[in-house]
Amino acid sequence: MGRIAVLDQNMINMIAAGEVIERPASVVKELTENSIDAGATKIIVAVEDGGRKLISITDNGFGMDAEDLARAFEQHSTSKIKTSADLAGISTLGFRGEALASIASVAQVRAVSRTQDCPGANSIEIDCGDKGPVSPCSADYGTSIQVRDIFYKLPARRKFLRTANTEMGHITEQFTRIALSSCSQEADRCEAGLDLTLIRNGKEVHRLSAGQSLLERISVLFPMLSGNPSNDFLQTQTSERGLQIHALLGKPVISRTSNKFQYVFLNGRFIRDKFISHAIREAYRGLLEPNRFGVVFLFITMPFEDYDVNVHPTKSEVRFYNANLVHSQILGVIREKLLGTNLDIEARLPAPIDSLGAEDSSGGSPRGMEITDAMADFFKKHRPGQTQRQFGFGGGRRFVGEHSSAATIPYDPPEQPITEVPTEKRRFLQIHDSFIVAETNEGFVIVDQHALHERVMYEDLRNRVQNGNLESQRLLIPQSFELTDAQATLLEENARLIEKLGLELVPFGPRTMAIQAFPSLLTKADPLDFVQDLIDLLEKQEGGPDPQTLLDDVLNMAACKAAIKAGQKLTDSEMEQLLLSRDTTESASRCPHGRPTTLKFSLADLEKQFKRT
Repeated sequence: MGRIAVLDQNMINMIAAGEVIERPASVVKELTENSIDAGATKIIVAVEDGGRKLISITDNGFGMDAEDLARAFEQHSTSKIKTSADLAGISTLGFRGEALASIASVAQVRAVSRTQDCPGANSIEIDCGDKGPVSPCSADYGTSIQVRDIFYKLPARRKFLRTANTEMGHITEQFTRIALSSCSQEADRCEAGLDLTLIRNGKEVHRLSAGQSLLERISVLFPMLSGNPSNDFLQTQTSERGLQIHALLGKPVISRTSNKFQYVFLNGRFIRDKFISHAIREAYRGLLEPNRFGVVFLFITMPFEDYDVNVHPTKSEVRFYNANLVHSQILGVIREKLLGTNLDIEARLPAPIDSLGAEDSSGGSPRGMEITDAMADFFKKHRPGQTQRQFGFGGGRRFVGEHSSAATIPYDPPEQPITEVPTEKRRFLQIHDSFIVAETNEGFVIVDQHALHERVMYEDLRNRVQNGNLESQRLLIPQSFELTDAQATLLEENARLIEKLGLELVPFGPRTMAIQAFPSLLTKADPLDFVQDLIDLLEKQEGGPDPQTLLDDVLNMAACKAAIKAGQKLTDSEMEQLLLSRDTTESASRCPHGRPTTLKFSLADLEKQFKRT
């Protein structure tokens, strides 16, 4: 008897679901794209338990009659293509006819649909491929699909689902992509009619109304990106050789530590493409620090026949027939706009004391006088002396005590005060306020002050974290910031890491948190920038490396922010101590990112250059 058998149709669908339906977010993507293809102007996405319990998509599109409703869940059934010639110019988001059949093979599905010319609606229920009959019911125009208990008959697949919060984060990301893709190529308006709502466990997360501007939609979806989107973004566009490009470019001041905030849309479809990513990175080259990425929202319009979308099951990748043209056009338009714009950072002064609050800030109020007197007394008692260090090298401590302590203890001066080095004994000098040239027995070395101090700070931070939490100091005025629900959950899940860093973050209102305490060793870093970069790093690393690798990455970032910068003038005492720390710091020849900290020159080489030998 032969060993080869033909798989039944439901088994084929379940295997196909492994490619198309990776997680609940995949269901949201496929069903929402179907709604858009059906001409919907209003879509409501509701999920429970991160989509594991329920995913519901309701739209007001064209709808389906009873015959189409029964046929829609068959494999490779679609209304979007008819012949092979249609594959050369696909203008819809979906076209393969795999999504509904795959979804119905791994979950309990109930679909209700009604067309505009039909007096009543029809419904169908499917349980992991076991399809029931189509029956009449009552419903409004459009289509509503409920997907329950995804993978409940496939425990091997279901156990790979992450926590409800993690799965919700992926769903929110898909919702964000759909919300942005519905924006027109004009930066100030969205295409008419697409109203989007996201509901989680019965609570409304987002309600995006039709007619919102792109900047308004970005400010709602990404409250952490910019306090003033109109000032922090640049708009540019071009149209050449059939390729139309419209871009919203974030200025370098709002750059991020990952390319997560680079969104590219091709004819309304979100895509990932290595050529486009490279073009964006090259466009920002020289304008950003290493390992920083520009914030970009890029909208591309081109003839459908100039690219192939049928190269990936999820249709998130495309193949351009002239990739070099796309690359050069995108690079040119972004680079030209960035180089032609004054990118000087606008100074943002801290709020004056009397802006703390209306009832506390009036100069004549008792509360206002108390604050003024308290601050004046504080600065009198804690005036820095001339012998106090300007920055830390690992030996001194500005504050002691756990990060949860409400008291702040002043910095204890070292036993041997640092004094200026006499000129006749000085064997080093600073050039261009960035490099230190120091004499050695064999010749001289040139030290990159930022790279070396970054290594010193990293080793100091790592040693302190291994022995407990970093010491922290309370901020005189807590600094607040906005964040998404997913980011708030991410901070909760990494509470132990945040505690070890000496950070104290407390809720400060809806979607808002405040920084109450900050690590003492990072006094030169801006608390808001540090916390935002920390969130970006946690999002980038989520589910990836082990906790120790994540901690090392965080300490790398902290050391970079705490280290002295290129262009910072140092005193003789600071330069001397930095050079001394080079001999006592592990791996001092390289910074935490792998860059060299020191270049060595021998006396023999100098004599050869001057032809003395």
